Amino acid sequence: MNSTPSIESLPVARYAFPGPLRDRLVTAILAGEKTATSSLGVEYRREREPLPRVGDLEAVVDSAGARVAVTRVVDVHVCRLADVTDEHAQYEGEGHADAMGWRAEHELFWSSAEFRAALGAPHLTIDDDTAVVCVTFVLDHGPMAR
Repeated sequence: MNSTPSIESLPVARYAFPGPLRDRLVTAILAGEKTATSSLGVEYRREREPLPRVGDLEAVVDSAGARVAVTRVVDVHVCRLADVTDEHAQYEGEGHADAMGWRAEHELFWSSAEFRAALGAPHLTIDDDTAVVCVTFVLDHGPMAR
């Protein structure tokens, strides 16, 4: 008896918005280069979603919406934006040597009109005290056959 859930039954993990950035992030996940992600705490509060938990499985979707891999959460912690570590920045697999470069790029994304509109927060303030949910994961199954 197989107790592993099907990829179709898993919650979806969407990285960025469909397009070149999501494609790069998904490629990095499939290559094992991206093993962490981060979100603003306000995203979970506004959506009334619980924080991820260790052991959670998620289906990673590409820009076309296809489920291409499964990740398993291995660590979750919430910290101030100013306290995101260099190590976490490197695990995000986006080429940042330290948290300073990671922060600059993420602030641009979180400040974008597209992100603010999707969040429904046109006047979102991002500063040192902004809560960031840092998640580390492993590739559990992937890439999936298309």
